[in-house]
Amino acid sequence: MVYIMLGTGFEETEAVAPGDVLRRAQIPMQYVGIGGRLVEGAHGITLRADITAEEMDLDSMDMIVLPGGMGGVESIEASAEAMAAVEYALKNDRYVAAICAAPTILGKRGWIDGKHAVCYPGMEAQMGKAVVHPEQEAVADGKLITGRAPGAAIEFGLRLAGVLPGSFTPDEVAGYMVYARR
Repeated sequence: MVYIMLGTGFEETEAVAPGDVLRRAQIPMQYVGIGGRLVEGAHGITLRADITAEEMDLDSMDMIVLPGGMGGVESIEASAEAMAAVEYALKNDRYVAAICAAPTILGKRGWIDGKHAVCYPGMEAQMGKAVVHPEQEAVADGKLITGRAPGAAIEFGLRLAGVLPGSFTPDEVAGYMVYARR
């Protein structure tokens, strides 16, 4: 199961595009609401989460996805359940994916020191000792996958779909979406 965290102020494109790609690939995923099932994004778009953070089954988690948006990042960091889920993923060899401002959650805690990653331009100083590649849209390093910004959300989603078993490959999904891979 892939859990995509939704905290108040999340960047909508960074949550919806990867979730859409995963569902097109037929990879099980759920949106997880922090503080309830209805969560408002950074631009006033409200999404209805499938479950709340308290309802996650960490044993069934294959991946946790952290969208950016400054408010969303603050919501994740303020949620004991969300942070416990990220720590669980890191300690139990699960995938951790973060895009835009969200990789800084990992960087500030030293959780990605020495790993290759990307983040929103200008936030590199908050990435700890990660090896940052600002020219890349999405970077995978072992069980860590990071994306640069909202404009990289589809490529980021395709990278996520490429590491988990689904009914369709990332290239098949990209073709169906008429998306030119970078």
